[in-house]
Amino acid sequence: MRSIHSRLLLAASVVLAAFLGLGALALDRAFRDSAENALQTQLMSQIYALLGAADTDAQGRMRLPETLPDPRFSNPASGLYAQVSGEKGEYQWHSPSAVGRRLPMPGGVASGQPHFVYLPADEPLYLLAYSLLWEDDAGAEIAYLFVVAESAFGLQERVAAFRKTILIWLGGAALILLLVQGVVLRWGLKPLREVALDLRMIESGTRERLEGAYPRELRRLTDGINSMIQHGETSRDRYRNSLGDLAHSLKTPLAVLQGAAEGGDARLLREAVSEQVPRMNDIVQYQLKSAAAAGRGAGLTHKTLLRPKIDRLVSTLQKVYRDKGINCLCEVAEDVLFPGEQGDLLECLGNILENAFKYANTTVAIFLESDTERLPTKGVRLCVADDGPGIPFEVRERVLRRGERGDQQMPGQGIGLSVASGIVRLYGGDLEIGESDLGGARIAIWMPGRLQTN
Repeated sequence: MRSIHSRLLLAASVVLAAFLGLGALALDRAFRDSAENALQTQLMSQIYALLGAADTDAQGRMRLPETLPDPRFSNPASGLYAQVSGEKGEYQWHSPSAVGRRLPMPGGVASGQPHFVYLPADEPLYLLAYSLLWEDDAGAEIAYLFVVAESAFGLQERVAAFRKTILIWLGGAALILLLVQGVVLRWGLKPLREVALDLRMIESGTRERLEGAYPRELRRLTDGINSMIQHGETSRDRYRNSLGDLAHSLKTPLAVLQGAAEGGDARLLREAVSEQVPRMNDIVQYQLKSAAAAGRGAGLTHKTLLRPKIDRLVSTLQKVYRDKGINCLCEVAEDVLFPGEQGDLLECLGNILENAFKYANTTVAIFLESDTERLPTKGVRLCVADDGPGIPFEVRERVLRRGERGDQQMPGQGIGLSVASGIVRLYGGDLEIGESDLGGARIAIWMPGRLQTN
């Protein structure tokens, strides 16, 4: 049962069978009850007919005639029988049809209250007993018990015929509904088959994207798959470009080293090595970090709790810069979510915070602020500010390039802000450098999709 079509068809068939089965049982019970009620009414009418045909003797006591209104009472084994007893057992009468047959006389039948029962036997019977009081000429009340019975074969045949009809009609209806159900399920699941076919075409290289007119329920799935495909292509291109950039960037340092080695001057070779090896290391580190960034797939980006990662980075940096005694003020709520991978968040924010701690005098502030330029649809920015010397306007663009630093006197590779900016751009965001209210630099990160709460 790994097929959705088979599962739905089986489930719908079980429900349909249960519904039709219960419906058939209900109809059968209703028809049988109706037939029994009709038979009870008919037997009561027979008792009234017997009472209407009754005569009296010289003392005013009730006597039944030999000729009865319904001819079936006169035919032996006709299936309709009558029996009357009264006068404390002294009077016993039965219809000619009941010759050789003695009907049971129920006891305890209240006067004026019919008593209807079913009697299973070789010839099952439906029996109605009715007790009444008859006043004779002397004014005495005499109790008579009328018992009328009819063979159950006729009712059972009608019930059997009804069941057969129900079976034919409901069975036919069930078969038609199953066929219609199969067609409807096949039609309803057609978009899934189209998606599977399109995916096979993508695997074979015939197509590059899922581009069909898919229903709304599958749109997020197809958009997510397209996003994953696009993300994979972007990652592949990024790796290819990073390798190309790495090869291109290493050409010059390698050429310098080769020239120094071929010159035969040991002092020049040592100077070239001491100068070019750190440069090559910076190039490799930058390209590795750039290639390792996860980036964003639309609709598939993970959400990372922001505050715990900030606390973790701040705790580490306060240990590294213990001698400076930096006071870090964090105004980010505990439940704010960053729309990105955890590794990317740590790499990006770690580089920004490290620069802030490196250049700050006493204070670093981390906070969220409204992005008035992108409101109302694009939310807030994450800001890191310090009270250091800041970044002059004329060098802000340069420090976002690989290997560039605003202050050449400070140690470092010069790739921190450039790596952070590259990661933010991979997610479709922006990294902006400005002036903080503390007097130093303010690095603001805007990410698409808002910084949400958990």
